[in-house]
Amino acid sequence: MDIPLVTPRYAPQPDGVAWPVEAWPTGEASPALRDAADGAFDDPALGVTNAVLVARGGRLVYERYGGVIEFFDRPPEPVGPDSPLLSWSMAKSILHLGLGRLVESGRLDPVGLAPVPAWTGEGDPRATIRVADLLAMRDGLGFVEVYEIGQTSHVIDMLFGEGKEDVARYAASIPLAHAPGTVFNYSSGTTNILSGIVADLVGRHDDYRAFLEESIFGPLAMASASPGFDAAGTFIASSYVHATARDFAKFGLCYLRGGVFADRQLVSRDWTDTAQVPLSVETESGYYYSWQWWVTGDEYGTYWASGYEGQSISVVPALDALVLRFGHTSEEHYPELYRWRANLLDVLAQEPTS
Repeated sequence: MDIPLVTPRYAPQPDGVAWPVEAWPTGEASPALRDAADGAFDDPALGVTNAVLVARGGRLVYERYGGVIEFFDRPPEPVGPDSPLLSWSMAKSILHLGLGRLVESGRLDPVGLAPVPAWTGEGDPRATIRVADLLAMRDGLGFVEVYEIGQTSHVIDMLFGEGKEDVARYAASIPLAHAPGTVFNYSSGTTNILSGIVADLVGRHDDYRAFLEESIFGPLAMASASPGFDAAGTFIASSYVHATARDFAKFGLCYLRGGVFADRQLVSRDWTDTAQVPLSVETESGYYYSWQWWVTGDEYGTYWASGYEGQSISVVPALDALVLRFGHTSEEHYPELYRWRANLLDVLAQEPTS
């Protein structure tokens, strides 16, 4: 399947609309938009939907919650605006922003060789892997990303088994299966190798946490954001950020605005371009992959941060819109989830922009 040529698109913050630093400005959803968004809660094929948010023109126009959050030490709680929701792999796209800040401060070369100590041994073929190969999931490592117990699964071993104490080290130990730069292989281990590179640059444990706060969560006013770390002090960027749905939407808004939030340019458009330009295609789904983001290739320029069981932050430049969904959908029903989003965008496209 051919990779489409994509011209990155953005939507400026409308005049007179406040940035959602303290709270999101709100607007009204039309009956048609509300019906389309409600479909995420009404369609049994999608399983349980915990939250859907739709923003248009910088205003939150639809917000609905459902289901409960289960806890080990207390009764379940209904999901609401203040609930900490788990990113799963949407954290990969959040790391993309942090990497951009390091690149643009001159601390990391995206086209240079990946500075991974485990690959510096004489004759190690992994020493030819570039940072760009890791960003594009084209590093060549034979990392197996399956989620079923009983199968060979590096991702399960990394997050819950032998690799959980030092996820970056575990992922970096995987041998090559292909020449670097030649084959797309979606891999949570690859993102954690990138996170290990960040840790080597900024420090571990509290130093890394401070970097995330100063570079991402603080500037985006994501007060609820809580990243997860392993015992080695590395942010588990493959999988673990908790935040409210509204705070995750602030992250999406920064990309929709071309790296700007609250009138501050956090990263350049050159960097946010790399989230929109596809480099590979996942043959099973037909969707594309850029640098730590997925790309639909649709007419609206939609690209999205994607997480296990259908978590998503969809950035839709042509419609000046964001669509967020959190919940629990089995992989076999992802096509229905994607159809729900596509229908919602088509409805949104028929409505006035203000």
